[in-house]
Amino acid sequence: MNVRTIQLADYRSIKELFEAVLAEEVCEQTLVAFGRQLSWDSDLVLVAEVEKEIVGVIIGTIDNNKGYYYRIAIAEDYQDQGIDKDLVRALKQRFDQKKVSKIYVTDDEYNKTIYTLFESLGYATSDFITSFKKLSIIS
Repeated sequence: MNVRTIQLADYRSIKELFEAVLAEEVCEQTLVAFGRQLSWDSDLVLVAEVEKEIVGVIIGTIDNNKGYYYRIAIAEDYQDQGIDKDLVRALKQRFDQKKVSKIYVTDDEYNKTIYTLFESLGYATSDFITSFKKLSIIS
């Protein structure tokens, strides 16, 4: 498995992954946020690939020098294999490189199922932000 920054050629595979694993409303919101994030800083969108197939994606953003894990999606056949943890760790490295002051996990009604993942990686309930409305970057 390889974790890397998104490439333009990955868009269709990522869209198909989102459509396969996210509820319709979540998928639509995520695709909009995904497009915005790509225009701002594609370095914060990472994919996991196995044999050149994209099996996971994580979207992050930075706002006011704070890093946010926005959305993570793993293909059904690859869930429970630690790919989600690898993506979170890789994105944390990006946040560290960009010297963000704090890292948060976006907490919306669709992210509740990932609490266990982030808690297993050392994040506390206080790291979950519920007021996050949209992806934005302030330079």
